[in-house]
Amino acid sequence: MHVFYTPDIQAHAELPEEEAAHAVRVLRLQAGDEVMLTDGKGCFYRAEISTATNKRCLVNILENLPQAPLWKGHLHIAMAPTKNMDRTEWFAEKATEIGFDELTFMNCRFSERKVIKTERISKILVSAIKQSLKARLPQLNEMTDFNKFITQPFPGQKFIAHCYEGEKPLLKDMVHPGEDALVLIGPEGDFSEEEVRKATENGFIPISLGKSRLRTETAALVACHILNLQNQ
Repeated sequence: MHVFYTPDIQAHAELPEEEAAHAVRVLRLQAGDEVMLTDGKGCFYRAEISTATNKRCLVNILENLPQAPLWKGHLHIAMAPTKNMDRTEWFAEKATEIGFDELTFMNCRFSERKVIKTERISKILVSAIKQSLKARLPQLNEMTDFNKFITQPFPGQKFIAHCYEGEKPLLKDMVHPGEDALVLIGPEGDFSEEEVRKATENGFIPISLGKSRLRTETAALVACHILNLQNQ
């Protein structure tokens, strides 16, 4: 059954314009066809199309299907976007398939990309929750300055992954299941030593993701997977 993203379905029993166009013009769905909807807030809806025109697709809700969270805690990845946007978009898609709650982009000292348009990333997140049958859409934040971000309050465990020498426990051994968790992933040139120092002073624990040297998007995905598995 086809899944459509309908964030305002409780107030308006119809598909958003873009979703309606896909349903009617691309999939050729008609009145009487059943569809599955997700509001991105934790609920699926089994529905039947009541009206299908070139511009609108109205539905009747047949059944509400609230979904229990698939993992514990609030899982937050904050990363410096890669110079190649395809890699950042790949991470956003795959991380959503795995499961996490929030994504923040950071502007760091060695960042090669200082500006990012989140509209495209947002569409990828929506597509990924539909594809992977997730009832919750991750929160997507705009680019934030690193120094400003690390001073913001966060009620949970805070970690920073970097490549400098020193004693760094594995992330998998540090995560407390059920607690909120935030992991910082640096740019392709890594965090600066000053950034690592400032993060540590603000309560972030330096951690390792393993012995392999990982690209930014790979490191972010590994961190996401570890957090998700430890919170199952």
